[in-house]
Amino acid sequence: MRHGSIPGAHGRVRPLSLLGDPVLHTRCEDVTDFGPELARLVEDMFATMYAAQGVGLAANQVGEPLRVFVYDCPDDEDVRHLGHVVNPRLVAADGIVLRGPEGCLSLPGLEAGTERHDHAVVEGFTVTGEPVTVHGTGFFARCLQHEYDHLEGTVYADRVTGWRKGRLARQVARAAWHRQGTHGRAAERGGAGAR
Repeated sequence: MRHGSIPGAHGRVRPLSLLGDPVLHTRCEDVTDFGPELARLVEDMFATMYAAQGVGLAANQVGEPLRVFVYDCPDDEDVRHLGHVVNPRLVAADGIVLRGPEGCLSLPGLEAGTERHDHAVVEGFTVTGEPVTVHGTGFFARCLQHEYDHLEGTVYADRVTGWRKGRLARQVARAAWHRQGTHGRAAERGGAGAR
């Protein structure tokens, strides 16, 4: 029998910030109030991530420029990692650098080969202010680095290089959400491989 509530069960799905929204390209601010508003934000972020079929979500992706991210992500051994980090610090990104497909809920439906380390460690706090350390390998390490980047004002498209960068730029230009001038917020959008 499951004990406790399911993350996001009491949250509301918020509109997603899309590529081009300034909130995605600005470093997020530290959280200073660990009260009910933060708990509500984390709950909403889980609800939004699940609705968009993602494996991670940063607060600025729902328009809140705060240093918070949530995740429900497998590693390469298919072990599920579920949690959140407030005021994270990426204390290690090492091991082998691998290029793998990466997507983002803020670039719905698109993905590109992006280089990431296969090991990462993030330190931070829970919504109640308890210290937490999260270790990730493989795909989960990619997720941790991806979400941390969001809080620094970086999207994975900024890390794509060479011909892949040009191809991704052309895909963005052709994307319906981009052509319709919906830079900024788009309700409940996701895509294959989105994170």
